[in-house]
Amino acid sequence: QVHLVESGGGSVQAGGSLRLSCAASGPSEYRDYMAWFRQAPGKEREGVAAITVLSGTKAYADSVKGRFAISQDNAKITTYLQMNSLNPSDTAVYYCAAGSVYSVLTWGRLDANSYNSWGQGTQVTVSS
Repeated sequence: QVHLVESGGGSVQAGGSLRLSCAASGPSEYRDYMAWFRQAPGKEREGVAAITVLSGTKAYADSVKGRFAISQDNAKITTYLQMNSLNPSDTAVYYCAAGSVYSVLTWGRLDANSYNSWGQGTQVTVSS
């Protein structure tokens, strides 16, 4: 099992930026893909961005394209989510997730079913 720890959440005004970090530990064979999800109160968990650890290929939800950027450090241990031009609809708990290639090929890169390791979540609040 992969252990994930998120950091970097907080409160920001609309138009501002935040950078989330996710530090991973555990077997690398369960970390073919890393992703960020978010869940607002009363809503389903939504896939925001994903990255293929080996190749660095990225995928984004339409709602964040052009505003959010997922990246990883050279050691492929820490995954980042740079969030720019934030608006109140981005308010949610953000989760980091890790998944294997087998699950992602079945469910897709931004589907929560693809990921079996999750962080504890970090709150992001955007005020207008």
